[in-house]
Amino acid sequence: MTIKGVEGLTVGDVQEQVRQGAKFVVFGYCVSFLIMTLRRSSDVTFIRAGQSAFAAGLPYTLLSFFVGWWGFPWGLIYTPMVLIQNLGGGTDVTSQIMASFGAGEPPQGLPPVQVR
Repeated sequence: MTIKGVEGLTVGDVQEQVRQGAKFVVFGYCVSFLIMTLRRSSDVTFIRAGQSAFAAGLPYTLLSFFVGWWGFPWGLIYTPMVLIQNLGGGTDVTSQIMASFGAGEPPQGLPPVQVR
C-alpha cells in the first residue's frame, strides 16, 4: 500500500498528527469511454490537521467531472457518486491505517518507529 503525504515522517510522527486531527482518506474517480466505465479509488492520502481534503481530492473530482459522464449507462451512475464522495472530503480510512500500525507492518513509505 502506498500513502501520499507521509514522506519524511515516522510512525510516531503520524500517530501524533492523527491525535491532532490528521486523517487518511481515499478519493474516487470515474473515467468513461462510451460503452466502458471505470470506477476506481486513489492511493491513500494523508491529510494533515488544518489541510483541506477538498483541495487534495480536486484532481480526482475534476477528472471525473470532465470524463466520467461519457459511458452509458454506468458513467451516468458512477460519476455523481464519486463527485459526492470527493466533495465530502473523500472516504476516511484512518482507523484501518492506524490498525495496520499495531500489526507491526507500517505502510509503505513510513519508516518503523524508532525507540529512543
